[in-house]
Amino acid sequence: MNAEILAGQPQNVRVLSIRESRGGLIGKLTVPTLTGLPVAVEQHGDRVRLAVQMARGMEMPLEGTLTADHLSLTAPGSTQPPTMLRRPSEEERQLLERLAPKKLPIPPMKALPANGLARTPPWDSAPGTTSRPRSTITPSATSPTPWWQRACATPATCTYNIDDGWQGERDEHGNIRPNRKFPDMKALADYLHEHGLKLGIYTSPGPKSCAGFEASYGHEEQDARTFAQWGADYVKYDWCSAGLIYDDAEMPAVYLKMAEAIRATGRPMVFSICQYGRVDVWKWGASAGGNLWRTTGDIADQWQVMSTIGFAQEELAPFAGPGHWNDPDMLEVGNGRMTAAEYRTHMSLWALLAAPLIAGHDVRSSAPETVALLTNRDVIAIDQDPLGRPGKRVVQARGRSEVWARPLEGKRSAVALFNRGAEPAKIEASFAELGIDGRFSAIDVWAQRSLDVLDGSVAAEVEPHGVVLLVLQPSKKDASTKSPGK
Repeated sequence: MNAEILAGQPQNVRVLSIRESRGGLIGKLTVPTLTGLPVAVEQHGDRVRLAVQMARGMEMPLEGTLTADHLSLTAPGSTQPPTMLRRPSEEERQLLERLAPKKLPIPPMKALPANGLARTPPWDSAPGTTSRPRSTITPSATSPTPWWQRACATPATCTYNIDDGWQGERDEHGNIRPNRKFPDMKALADYLHEHGLKLGIYTSPGPKSCAGFEASYGHEEQDARTFAQWGADYVKYDWCSAGLIYDDAEMPAVYLKMAEAIRATGRPMVFSICQYGRVDVWKWGASAGGNLWRTTGDIADQWQVMSTIGFAQEELAPFAGPGHWNDPDMLEVGNGRMTAAEYRTHMSLWALLAAPLIAGHDVRSSAPETVALLTNRDVIAIDQDPLGRPGKRVVQARGRSEVWARPLEGKRSAVALFNRGAEPAKIEASFAELGIDGRFSAIDVWAQRSLDVLDGSVAAEVEPHGVVLLVLQPSKKDASTKSPGK
């Protein structure tokens, strides 16, 4: 780094700040103008250990040696040369101070009452228009496809969610305007509403969005009013550059500020908190006005990433329910890098988790097999079940087999037999393990067929990385049967 690069290309600079706090050390790694990440710090003499905290369960460990003016860092086990950091010059310090946004006040934290929205998990589409929109988004370009309307549990629950990349500049009054790819947001919202869909919009509590577009810092009330005037029904609020200004401990109040601004408009808007599952957001997200909150870093269209995220969600089940949901990130179905069996596992697990179903591919060019996966009525019904109780792991066998069960309305149960291994496996669970008793009729959801009446257990041969998803219903003479968790 030098002063010229810092002044002209701050996004190419990395700044590590370490300070004393409560008898220890804490740090922050910043990319000026873009983002800031908390860093756990341990120092033993001239040896330093760092852990960059990117998201829940996602830390980047670093080890280093500190001298008077330099810190050399390397990842444990890396064969690459160490990265050298040096203390900034006085000129560079002054530049960093000028680049840093002025910290604005945030409200004291308090618990907001529920807003009455998202009584079942949101059903969204993030249509592949993020950061670099592929085409101009006008009503004619976004005609809701018949499959998308069929996929909705009810038309009123479906949201066409425009993620990062729609933002233009602010006008002379400070009002945010969309860029040329989105020439008329109100017309788009009106068109979607006419077709039974809703409009979702994206912004950030920092000065810039994750992709570097204009965000809502210092304009929270103004932007909330603009979104309401356009007719938005859903707001995703992504942490991004807010990390340059606030510490993680201030997150609840930062999100509360926008939640109050949204409510002050008088327009009902679902509020999606996105800060990657840091600082136990599931414990305070609802109090800060959130209807859903990301519990993880970004998902990817890879079996290892998807399965690691999904199967790690069980402990968060007690914090989800009608009006407030854990969000393990969008569905990768349709992006093409997993198998059909893996996508069925993806859909099944998200439905068992009562997770928001956010289609993460371009819905304007969906392949028939993608449509078939996303429009399975029985899977959608499991996810959207009005009881709103997420499922839990009830069996974890040796190897890579798991059984999950979710209680459904009407004393029914959803049961998923997952094979996380690379070979076919027979998977079974007793009714005692499922927390049910009696005799049950059953539907194999993906095979779309009824099974013989089950008595005492469920069992199936499951393909590698695959799932058998069942819905169990008490037979008529066992109508008093309890469902899982009862």
